[in-house]
Amino acid sequence: MSEKQLPASPLDEPEASPEPGWLPIREVARQTGVNPVTLRAWERRYGLILPRRTPKGHRLYNDAHVARIHAVLAWLNRGVAVSQVRELLDREPPSDAEAAPDSPWQVLQTELLAAIEALASRRLDGLFDQAGALYPAPLLCTRLLQPLLAELERRERAGAGLECAFFLSWLRTRLAARVQQHNRQGNGAPLLLAGLGGPPLEPGLWLCAWLATATGSPLEVLDGPVSLTELELALPRLAPRALLLHATQPLSAAQLRQLGRLAHGSTLPLLLAGPAAAVQREALASLPGLLLAEDPPAVLQALQNLPARAPEEPPCAS
Repeated sequence: MSEKQLPASPLDEPEASPEPGWLPIREVARQTGVNPVTLRAWERRYGLILPRRTPKGHRLYNDAHVARIHAVLAWLNRGVAVSQVRELLDREPPSDAEAAPDSPWQVLQTELLAAIEALASRRLDGLFDQAGALYPAPLLCTRLLQPLLAELERRERAGAGLECAFFLSWLRTRLAARVQQHNRQGNGAPLLLAGLGGPPLEPGLWLCAWLATATGSPLEVLDGPVSLTELELALPRLAPRALLLHATQPLSAAQLRQLGRLAHGSTLPLLLAGPAAAVQREALASLPGLLLAEDPPAVLQALQNLPARAPEEPPCAS
């Protein structure tokens, strides 16, 4: 599948001129985590969000539109299919105890598993693109991709290793292409993501990178494992906005000491994500300035809460 068919980034609709009380689609995507492709699909296919249009056709949203987007997300997070949301929007937001109507996620997971068993990458492309046009990336991550990865890891039948390797390769290729497309449109200081140990093609690292494109910052991904000593060499060269480390296995005593020195000696925002953040939370919580995020959506939330970094002034012409 060509990169032209990838889900579009939050930067791909031209900015409308700012007007008091109105937001362009790029800013709404940043605030809500719903990319412009999905916002447009909700508008055209389901009439969920109906923005105002400028004379040039640019979409503008106000606070009521943003509140409605969050209401849509509340129902989607309860497992409601996007096609059923419109008739529910006038009701009170769903409570945690409320049962949702039939969920689309099991059907999508079954279809993806069938494509994986057939080693059918084009079918995977189509299913993923259809889901990506209707549901925001954090929801796809928690409701579809992470359960799918867990199911593949649990399988013990003949061919399970082949199917898992096929899917991990496909997933890394798709998400890396999405990050590359995003980087062509972004500018400013990058976010640096690196894996600390763990298996090759670590999906958690790439899921974090995929969701992090919503921050608007370009990304540098070191598909590790990379040692903390070597990572320190990269910091002055890349001058990143923040450093995100992903660890699937508990950190060794030596790694914890190195991480402590890095946290003490740098003003750079430092995040640790992955299973290690949950398993070693007590030991890691004592390191000043270290943020912990157990899964990719939590990583995105932490990154979105980082203070904005002022752009560097261009060098003077000689």
